[in-house]
Parts: sequence; C-alpha cells; structure tokens
Amino acid sequence: MTPAAKRKVVAHPTGWANGGRVEPSVLTYDHQIPDDRAIDSDLRQRMRAIAQERRRLDYRRLHILLKREGYLVNHKKRFRLYGEEKLAVHGRGGRSGRSGPQHQ
Repeated sequence: MTPAAKRKVVAHPTGWANGGRVEPSVLTYDHQIPDDRAIDSDLRQRMRAIAQERRRLDYRRLHILLKREGYLVNHKKRFRLYGEEKLAVHGRGGRSGRSGPQHQ
C-alpha cells in the first residue's frame, strides 16, 4: 500500500459503527505497553537461583516454588523466561547397546 493510499484511508475512515464512521479516538489511540522489565529481572534472578540449588527441576515444579514465594506468573511467560535463561533440564542418558545374550 502506498503512502498516499494510507493517508486517504486515514482521512476517510469507514466502519460499521456510527453509520459507517470510526471514532477519531480509535485512530489516535496510543497503545500503552507495561514496562515489566524490573519485575522480569527479579523473577529471572530468582529462577536462576532456584535452578542452581535444585538442578533437576523442570519449569512446572519451578513455578510451584515461585508461587510459594509470591511470584504470580502466567504459564506462557514462565515457559518463555525458562527457555531464555537456558534452564532446561537435560535428559539422563538412556540405555546404550543391547543387554542380554547375543544370538546369531
């Protein structure tokens, strides 16, 4: 879409409400994104500290411990931060080779 076409759309907005017109406040709405970086940094530090103490915790168990301490975090955000901090638990080694007698 060209800049001229965009200006034309903004100059003459249409919609279903108000007889085909959109309120000017909708066009000039300034989205407010909360700044959660300070909260995230505290949460990240605590997640790292718990993961250092207990290396075999997955993100679900980590969430339970954080909740007990008063951190209320959405499960999607918790999983994202867990991955960004590279706290993923590596699986233990499985069986290697065969066990039992070998028949040919």
